[in-house]
Amino acid sequence: MLDNYLFLGLFSFYLLGAASSVIFNKNDRISAYLSFISAAVASIFGIIFSFSVIFGNTFTLSIPGSSFLDFGFFVDKLSAFFILVISIAVFAVSIYSTGYVREYFGKKNIGYLGFLYNIFVLSMILVVTASNAIVFLIVWELMSVISYFLVVYEHEKPETRKAGFIYIVMTHIGTGFIILSFLIFAGTSGSFGFETFHAAGAVMPPLMKDLAFLFALIGFGAKAGIVPLHIWLPYAHPAAPSNVSALMSGVMIKTAIFMLIRISFDFLGAGTAWWGYLVLALGTISAILGILYAVVESDIKRMLAFSSIENVGIILIGTGASMIFFAGGMTTLSAIAAIAALYHLLNHSVFKGLLFMGAGSILFSTHTKNIEELGGLIKKMPVSAVLILAGVLSISALPPFSGFVSEWLTFQSLLLGLIPVFKYGGFNTFAMIALSISAAVLALTGALAAFCFLKTFGIGFLALPRSKHAEHAVEVNKPMLLGMALFAILSVLLGIFPFYVLPVLDRIVQTFVGVSVFSQSVSFGASGTIAIPATLITLSTPALLVLVLIFALIPFICLYIYNRKTPAIYETWGCGQPVSTPRNEYTAQAFSKPVQIWFKNLYRPVTETKATYSPSPFLKESFKFESRIEQVFEQYIYNPVVDVVLAKSRRAKVIQTGSIHAYLSYIFGTLVILFMFVIAGGSK
Repeated sequence: MLDNYLFLGLFSFYLLGAASSVIFNKNDRISAYLSFISAAVASIFGIIFSFSVIFGNTFTLSIPGSSFLDFGFFVDKLSAFFILVISIAVFAVSIYSTGYVREYFGKKNIGYLGFLYNIFVLSMILVVTASNAIVFLIVWELMSVISYFLVVYEHEKPETRKAGFIYIVMTHIGTGFIILSFLIFAGTSGSFGFETFHAAGAVMPPLMKDLAFLFALIGFGAKAGIVPLHIWLPYAHPAAPSNVSALMSGVMIKTAIFMLIRISFDFLGAGTAWWGYLVLALGTISAILGILYAVVESDIKRMLAFSSIENVGIILIGTGASMIFFAGGMTTLSAIAAIAALYHLLNHSVFKGLLFMGAGSILFSTHTKNIEELGGLIKKMPVSAVLILAGVLSISALPPFSGFVSEWLTFQSLLLGLIPVFKYGGFNTFAMIALSISAAVLALTGALAAFCFLKTFGIGFLALPRSKHAEHAVEVNKPMLLGMALFAILSVLLGIFPFYVLPVLDRIVQTFVGVSVFSQSVSFGASGTIAIPATLITLSTPALLVLVLIFALIPFICLYIYNRKTPAIYETWGCGQPVSTPRNEYTAQAFSKPVQIWFKNLYRPVTETKATYSPSPFLKESFKFESRIEQVFEQYIYNPVVDVVLAKSRRAKVIQTGSIHAYLSYIFGTLVILFMFVIAGGSK
């Protein structure tokens, strides 16, 4: 009964936030406070409700209606976990939004933004609780359309309209494949209820199971942003308001991960090994390519969008490894990999939400997203700098922050999978090669992520201001700082106290893998058994924190012992210049130049030079140099497809004469053909 009230409260406050933002549309301040505070209250209901289900029983709520539609809600432990992730993110982002949207007061319709925001969050909750394929597709489409309107909120900008178009096209292509997957399940089960899909997966022919999985992988992969279906992320995330970007990157793309896990393990049984290898390969490719493109970006939000592709790849590495182990009968290893995937999913929602809010704070204060125009912000925005640094350290997988724990656990699960190969020969050579390559790429990805965000923080916050934007920056308002602080604190807590989180994740994973990791042994069938204690999995990050603090204190101790005199302070050395200026400073492009050289075959850099001469051909008035990275996937995959579609459209355009008589003729001809089919069917 309590769960019913909690779920009803969650649902009601999101609707209240949407309605109040419209009712008080004329007053920007009241509309903003009512809509976002209502969302924050709803998220509290969501957090309590999710814990109630995780530590209690499955929640089911049926609404009387059509037997065909069977409209209702179903929340098991996996669904509750995703409601928890969504609610945590919404709570922090909603507090942040009350301060962030002040930038739009008097310029944009705040009531419209508040309405879309609340319905968007509610649609995500409905996606992970839908108990019927038809209902799921309705709320999935609602989530996609509402998020499109949020992406094009600043529609007066041409780049925003382009981003919205690319996003809506890609999301509907994905929806088409999702429908095909659901039709295969419904054709076997005779129903659109998810509870019947379980039995359908058990009796479905192998070919149909493969098709159902592939269609689902393409459909949900487009929403998750896996390579090569990622093209919309670098456009949509920078175009949307930063508070919306934090939710889209932090939680919306995770709804696709939820359904991939549901279909692979729950509906289809995850008994086919090559499914896991495919997911592992796509995750590995997405992780390395996502971070490589992030390294060379100068637009902060675009860089974070590419980083989201990387982190989705890491989640899929854990998911794919779990599927491989499950198909091989090593269920405890499968559970470890699944726990790693869910832990990184939770961590990514926290530190990526923090970084997108940090990017919004920079944009709020400086009115630019270009790293090259920043610099010196640590003195202008000291509190924001500390909070953003927490997100930087976490996403760089440095101890004792949360990103380190989940990436290390993912890495550990891959290495544990190699034990049966070397010790018992219980795994095939292909598995050894796949897991080894994935582990190596994951390690390289972590190093490149640290490099990328070191560049971002160093160029953006240190040294001298590089533009008037940075020079006149000021600290953001308190609600924005509070929203970021909540995520910064959580990034630290999730890194220092994983032993409180892992047992909770173990309860969730047990529902679809069928085994608990703790107090278990990793079994390799008849070949042998290796005991893995819980201490190996939990990882003592408090001990790592102590070590980090000890090593951090060593320089200060040495300085105190050997140099007690007050140090002399001089101007920064500027390479021989009398005074250091921003022109002497390292640029973001120069910082990433070595990576561009190492991976030039991927980046395919394009350089353009243009010189303007004075009346004399020997004297240059100005010299312009421009270098850009070629977008390989757009250039060689999507642009050719677009060209073909446009060419075919031009040919089909001949039937669009503009004459009403021609259109009536088309309608008449169509009706005649339909009547002929009806008559032919009746005669039989």
